[in-house]
Amino acid sequence: MNDDNRLGPVLVSLFQGVLYRESAETLWQSLLDLQARVRDYCSVIGLELILDDAEGYAYLRQRAPMPDAPDMPRLVQRRPLSFPVSLILVLLRKKLAEFDATSGDTRLVIGRDDIADQMRLFLPDTANEARLLDRMDTHLNKVVELGFLRRLRAQDGQFEVRRVLKAFVDAQWLDDFAQRLDSYATHAGSLDAREAE
Repeated sequence: MNDDNRLGPVLVSLFQGVLYRESAETLWQSLLDLQARVRDYCSVIGLELILDDAEGYAYLRQRAPMPDAPDMPRLVQRRPLSFPVSLILVLLRKKLAEFDATSGDTRLVIGRDDIADQMRLFLPDTANEARLLDRMDTHLNKVVELGFLRRLRAQDGQFEVRRVLKAFVDAQWLDDFAQRLDSYATHAGSLDAREAE
């Protein structure tokens, strides 16, 4: 197959989302072979290729605006995340960092109940356990849809944390979230104080 025939499937796969080496070895090899052409093609439409060969993932990101260039419309839309989804991402990122520091394995598998237990520390107390778990499933479904978790088919309630999470939830993102968490705590504290009056 010539390079032109291999370039199209690679680009389409990247436009659809994250490309993982483990799930598409042929496309991954084509991406490595055609990396310069992919970068050139994407730069024309304001995108940049993020490729981490060690972790085995690649994706497209909107390129930062250039000072001298005219503004380019956004091709990749930003999606605001709810507080619980953001919190899950932070907790998963922390768990992944701990896992990488203590384990030689590359796959972090975590259970729904483990995630729910960690979330309970940050969410208001509720007497309705079933409702909490239903909401947890909704939030976990969103994290799966975003591509940061993958359900394990043979194991009910078990998820693999996708390593691409490290690229999206970086130090800046964590710092921004910590500031939002502080303002949320301040706001919640002022509401509690008003209710106590």
